Amino acid sequence: MNLRIKKLDIFIAKQFGLLFMGTFFICQFVLMMQFLWRYIDDLIGKGLSMEIMAQFFWYMGLMLVPQALPLAILLSSLITFGNLGESSELTAIKAAGISLMQAFRSLIFITICIMSMSFYFENNIGPNANMKLAQMLISMKQKSPELEIPEGIFYDGIPNSNLYVQKKDVKTGKLYGIMIYRMTNSYEDQAIILADSGMLQSTAEKKHLILKLWSGEWFQNMQSSEFGNSAAVPYRRETFTAKKIVIDFDADFNMTDMASLSNNARGKGLAQIHNDLDSLNLIYDSIGRSYYIQAQTSYFYHSDISKKDSLKYLKMADRNDCNFDSAYMHLPPQKKQQAISIAMNRVQNAVSDLDFKSMITKDGDKIIREHEIEAINKFTLALSCLIFFFIGAPLGAIIRKGGLGLPVIISVLVFIIYYILDNTGYRMARGGMWTVWFGKGLSPAILIPLACFVTYKANKDSVVFNMDVYRNFFMHLLGLRMKRHIFSKEVIIEEPKYKDDAKELEIINKSISIYNLEHNLKHAPNFIDVFFKFKPDHKIEEMNEHLEKIIEDLSNTKDKVILTEINKYPIISTKAHTRPFENKWMNAIAAIIIPVGIFLYIRMWSFRLRLLHDLQVIKNTNENIINRTKDM
Repeated sequence: MNLRIKKLDIFIAKQFGLLFMGTFFICQFVLMMQFLWRYIDDLIGKGLSMEIMAQFFWYMGLMLVPQALPLAILLSSLITFGNLGESSELTAIKAAGISLMQAFRSLIFITICIMSMSFYFENNIGPNANMKLAQMLISMKQKSPELEIPEGIFYDGIPNSNLYVQKKDVKTGKLYGIMIYRMTNSYEDQAIILADSGMLQSTAEKKHLILKLWSGEWFQNMQSSEFGNSAAVPYRRETFTAKKIVIDFDADFNMTDMASLSNNARGKGLAQIHNDLDSLNLIYDSIGRSYYIQAQTSYFYHSDISKKDSLKYLKMADRNDCNFDSAYMHLPPQKKQQAISIAMNRVQNAVSDLDFKSMITKDGDKIIREHEIEAINKFTLALSCLIFFFIGAPLGAIIRKGGLGLPVIISVLVFIIYYILDNTGYRMARGGMWTVWFGKGLSPAILIPLACFVTYKANKDSVVFNMDVYRNFFMHLLGLRMKRHIFSKEVIIEEPKYKDDAKELEIINKSISIYNLEHNLKHAPNFIDVFFKFKPDHKIEEMNEHLEKIIEDLSNTKDKVILTEINKYPIISTKAHTRPFENKWMNAIAAIIIPVGIFLYIRMWSFRLRLLHDLQVIKNTNENIINRTKDM
């Protein structure tokens, strides 16, 4: 037995391993294409060499490996057990006395190994790849600045210049409504250039930029040293029809300094994140304390009013001994205007100062939250491998469909749910609307119960994903029925007993007549009897069972007329006309809830009318079959 289980583990592991390799590369490719699409504008038209492009794709692939692993596990485990179920191998495994959890054993071990590898990758290899990729993206944006110039804002990517463009023609590369601020050595010799249109291009050797301008003016301060220490520095004004300016600019691909990426939490391992968090908390706590002390001395107390006097005036105001409005009204108009101006200036200065300080503290809080999010993300991303296995493998055992059809659809739906939950939690936690642990714990908190549920259902051979069960449920809820489809049999072992069946059908007709006299199905049922005094209708159940036996016997006939008549028999709902639910307490609760009770009452009345029609159809069909048997 142990040897058989070991061979089974090896067999399932081989099936899973082959599928995992294939699905991993597919998922990796899809994620890389999605990531590439986000930064396609930074790559096209930059003249990047093959070596730079290869580095970009290499670091991008390394960074996305931990994200591709959970999706690959989900898809491969679902297909593996879907194939086993579709080929009845899973049934044979269970028939041999091996439970589903024993069949999962080898794949659980493999998944834990993959989960450990994902954590190591995310903590050691991924941060370096993320940092390199971020550095390359910044360097790419600085290459070929003529392609990066935005509309409506100042662009400072050109050395010693700030360029404003009102409108840009992407097809021709022409710029319209140009304003340029140029500085060479100091602010004193700055130049302002206005032009109606222009064009910015790189030279062939990529060492200079050529700025062609049309219909503009050039304003430039003269060197102050030429005119001594005079406060009035003259300027030069030039009007031009066309002008060409050559700007030194090295457009070759050069890596930027990584100092600007020091706050990139995704480019750090756990040890560095915890170390930097201590430093960040210490820095911003000290900043917060200094701001608090400064606020106490600046906003609540002023240099012209002592602390003792200010407290005195506040106490007087609390006792209503000091009325500021009356004191203000007694001031002369000039003093009133002066007091208002002083107050407005102080408030505006305080608001501006507080806005600036809040911007600094908000940036600090955001950086700290990003580090905390990334520290938790390294664990949750690895844990998602195990969660996705316990979703994919049980689902495959339940649906028992292999291939790339239904499993891919289910995998995509599960991953979309995971992505929405994880991305929502990340954004809310990063923005400070949610706490970090709640935002990053949202997706595991929802998917872990789902994984436990489908694993339990699969272990109990549940029909939770059996489409026939749901179809029958909704058909019963809506009062829909299946039609009979009885066909002629090619091989008939025993002929129907026509005479005996005809006598039985006559008995059923008499029973129908008696039942119609005893139960007036046309009238509405008694509300109390329906919901509170339930009585089962055994006569209809016995009559239906009797009829089904006759139909089963007559289905062996070769007579086409009888086969046609048999297919006319309706499929009777033997309990739908008696009460809404089997449980008496559910009926009582439904009656108390007025809208639900009215709906169910009307629905059951319609079932009684339908039963009356079905009994009449059965009676007419019985007579046709009886007459046919007499002619045979």
